[in-house]
Amino acid sequence: MTPSALDRWISQSGNSGSFKAKDNRIPEQNELIVLRKELKQLGMENDIPKQAALIMA
Repeated sequence: MTPSALDRWISQSGNSGSFKAKDNRIPEQNELIVLRKELKQLGMENDIPKQAALIMA
């Protein structure tokens, strides 16, 4: 274990009382994660008609 990891865990525990990464994120980071998931989902939904067109051709 590195000293920097220990320092990070201590500061996280002091800030939120939790060692979990999701509990220690700022709201902007949570929003960015949600938006990336939505973008990935929309990209997959956009690929479905393209694949169907290739199969029908």
